[in-house]
Amino acid sequence: MKPVVMMSLLATALAAHAQAVPETVPAGVAKARDLAALAEGWLILDKNAVRLVDAAGAERASLPVRGRQLDVRTGADGAALAIVTDANAERVIPLRADSRAGTLAALPALPETGYGIEAACLYRDAQHLTYTFLIGKDGQAEQWLMDGDAPRRIRRLALPPHVQACRVDDATGTLYVAEEGIGVWAYRADAEGAPARRAVALAPPYGKLADGAQALAVVPGGVAAADGMGTLHAWRRTADAWTAVGVAGKGVENLATDAGGRLLARGDGGWRRVPLALKAAAPVAPLPVVMPRAQTEPVARNGDAADDPAIWQHPADPAASRVLGTNKKQGLLVYDLQGRQRQLLEAGRLNNVDVRQDVAFGAERFDLALATRRDDNLMVLFTIAADGTVAEAARLPTELDEIYGACVYRPAGGGLDAFVNDKDGRYLHYRIGRAGGRFTAQVVRRFRTASQPEGCVADEASGQLFVGEERRGLWVTSADAAREAKLTMALPAGGVLKADVEGVGVYRADGRSYVVVSSQGNDSYVVLDATAPYKVRGAFRIGVNVVDGIDGASETDGLEVTSANLGGPYARGMLVVQDGHKRMPDGPQNFKLVAWDDIARALGLD
Repeated sequence: MKPVVMMSLLATALAAHAQAVPETVPAGVAKARDLAALAEGWLILDKNAVRLVDAAGAERASLPVRGRQLDVRTGADGAALAIVTDANAERVIPLRADSRAGTLAALPALPETGYGIEAACLYRDAQHLTYTFLIGKDGQAEQWLMDGDAPRRIRRLALPPHVQACRVDDATGTLYVAEEGIGVWAYRADAEGAPARRAVALAPPYGKLADGAQALAVVPGGVAAADGMGTLHAWRRTADAWTAVGVAGKGVENLATDAGGRLLARGDGGWRRVPLALKAAAPVAPLPVVMPRAQTEPVARNGDAADDPAIWQHPADPAASRVLGTNKKQGLLVYDLQGRQRQLLEAGRLNNVDVRQDVAFGAERFDLALATRRDDNLMVLFTIAADGTVAEAARLPTELDEIYGACVYRPAGGGLDAFVNDKDGRYLHYRIGRAGGRFTAQVVRRFRTASQPEGCVADEASGQLFVGEERRGLWVTSADAAREAKLTMALPAGGVLKADVEGVGVYRADGRSYVVVSSQGNDSYVVLDATAPYKVRGAFRIGVNVVDGIDGASETDGLEVTSANLGGPYARGMLVVQDGHKRMPDGPQNFKLVAWDDIARALGLD
């Protein structure tokens, strides 16, 4: 297409958009108590109904309700999902609105919360899933997933009391709440990951926001609020800081935005547009999202309990393989590939675990798992029978003071090597032996990282050992006890890899090998070549599997990956990750199972 034609089409598109978003608020909209812009019209809320009006303000459809707290998200087809709070029933009603077809329909109300709803708002995440936040007067709050056959509660959360309004900035995943008498707070909207709160602006003596905040609107590049005295304020967002910008407005009772993202304010004279010198930040491309195929039953302890998984392949029946997982408040768990718990070995506060099969000690052969026990700085060795039954075999003392991470390696001469580390950076390379029917351990090499390590993995095909240093990055050295343990940086933290650097695994198949590492700082997983120069192949997140009711994964500690054919969706292998925040519903931590095929497709791997 010739450039002049392209410019002409662009000018036509911009002109059409300008016509769709007029500079004045239509008369049929100006007197509404609350409003939300649609693709080609508006939803407005008055005392007795929600009304769908066209761009000129003419009514197309209505639903009777004594409502408050109107919010909307529009889809690519122009249809929109909206919510309104029924002030009589204290329940949120989802609405389906189509401004082009002129239709408005109520969907089944969300279940009763048991508390009065003071504020409600919508959020659409990078996976294009839509959520509703429900907030009570006493700070009780819930987040509900709106996609699927029926809404599902994702989590409960604690927010300030006396919240007057909430709005979510989808681009940054930020939930803003206006607290009466106090001010405006910013929370993490994504249910995955640790909750986080920051103050945007507060009332005296902590700030200049008179009598807190009563209304909110997300605008490109920031957020606007009306304080308790009706004065309009706005802030530009830069990273995790907000800077006040000049904006004129008095007597403001409510806020909204039009279809172009421009600020609207309602006062005694109705709705009006408010000039605001803010510019949206350049969009950041979201990471690909891969959905889990299964999840394990939660561990039997609350809090930070689940830590590290390992995978055992059944010698005859891939579908009968097992996932081992540590509970650092209890012991070792054994799951089948459907996530059902098959065994619990209460072996103490186990942290990391790793598995090697067909380990030779002379004429004897074992499938073995080795875990670190933080109670008394031991290595605990487990045998795995041909049917997948795990049994404790030995407790082997170490020289460490705060034992932490571990991985194992089968040297060419037989036996098993174990690499265990201390929080102070020390690594001890142990040779696990067998004498008189008992397992033994002897230090054969020592090295260290400058700060706290944890995850590691030995690649037996290449003889390399990959070591994660939580704050600095991923190192590589030789796994051979006879060679110097010279650490070379494979991938530093700070770019695609965000500290903490946690679990590490190696995937090797068909002449290709990759390292998968947990990038805990942004709840993602980085894939890089397992051979120099360790080229990064991409990163991904684990998202919500709506159909199977499985939440995503975040704040992952340990992981394991295999290329073994485990059957079904795992014919090309599997990734297992610890999930730091179990949602849908809230519960103790667990492990998520991901098909390697899904990862390969998401990242375009060979």
